Amino acid sequence: MERIWAPWRMSYIQSADRPSEEPFPAEKLLPGGDPGCFLCRAAADPEPPERLVITSDSLTVTVLNRYPYNNGHLLAAPRRHVGDLTEITLEEHQALMLSLSRMVELLRRVMNPDGFNVGLNLGQAAGAGLPGHLHWHIVPRWNGDTNFMPVLADVKVIPQSLEAVRDLLRASLVGDAGGASLAQDAGGPAPR
Repeated sequence: MERIWAPWRMSYIQSADRPSEEPFPAEKLLPGGDPGCFLCRAAADPEPPERLVITSDSLTVTVLNRYPYNNGHLLAAPRRHVGDLTEITLEEHQALMLSLSRMVELLRRVMNPDGFNVGLNLGQAAGAGLPGHLHWHIVPRWNGDTNFMPVLADVKVIPQSLEAVRDLLRASLVGDAGGASLAQDAGGPAPR
């Protein structure tokens, strides 16, 4: 029998039984932010590496999914804590669509996937793990990335650490002159 060593999965398995982080100071949050929401914490304080923020601007934040379906799985969200598509402003909608396009372009350039799944789960019944904060999933896909493991064993092997993917994507954004103009077009500052 072949064994696959993936010790980081234990934090996912046990995450339902404990809070995800230390309490977050409410005064650091954006107005209306939820201190228990990892996206609100990322929007308010994007610099700590453990927040896994790839980029943020005045209206959006994009983070690596801590429990990815595939390597490079991103979440793009409004900075504002809002849980329904009908509650975002036109400016937020435009900035989010631009952010989705930028992240697909970034992942294509850096990770060379064969395709993408890009989607939104609205409400807990639709699969939203964080129904209070709207977010789109951007999942890079490679031909043959679904094999017997998820089908027979309900196991997905992720071949690269979140920290390594974060560093790779952020480094590529820093060197991307086009990225700054895209963020400014969305009404926000250059990506961090």
